[in-house]
Amino acid sequence: MAGTVRNVIFDLGGVVLDWNPDHIVSRFQPVVELRASFKAALFGHADWRMFDRGTLTESELIERLEPRVGRPRQEVIAILDAVRDSLVEKPETVQLLRALQARGTPLYCLSNMPATVYTHLRRRHNFWDAFSGIVISGEVKMMKPEPAVFTHLLDTFNLRPEESVFIDDVLANIDGARKSGLHTIWFEDAAQCRRELEQVLRAD
Repeated sequence: MAGTVRNVIFDLGGVVLDWNPDHIVSRFQPVVELRASFKAALFGHADWRMFDRGTLTESELIERLEPRVGRPRQEVIAILDAVRDSLVEKPETVQLLRALQARGTPLYCLSNMPATVYTHLRRRHNFWDAFSGIVISGEVKMMKPEPAVFTHLLDTFNLRPEESVFIDDVLANIDGARKSGLHTIWFEDAAQCRRELEQVLRAD
């Protein structure tokens, strides 16, 4: 696929932004032996995917989390605040975004993220102008790795899958993108991502 790609599609959490749920869990569950079950109750439950999808509001999520994690409402709210605060920029990836933007590469974003979290991040970070188009699961009610969300992205921005590469840190999402005809890069770090991009980007 060398020289066939002109469009680059980035995931957010784990790629452009740091996402470390284990760190969040360790802040609110000091007992090491209980952290796995606490993490599962928070982020591994179907409610969290519904929150990502936009079919469960934040207030509804809080109501469901209180009895499941056995914590008072204010602490559950603090956990969700910690999720927002934890999504800090990965500087090397942002540098890569800016370098690609400077050379005129069309950039797009496709992320599984609740709409309220995305709204917070829009105010907090200033790299959004690098993207020519953004699709957020909580806004469109579709999620990776489902085929529909990749089709939505391609159709909305008139992208050809064979001319586009999708970057994500989650293998299931990479597999979903491949099934939709996209080229893919499984993100490990910005340096590895940059090397693989250089091998596939077309020089126009």
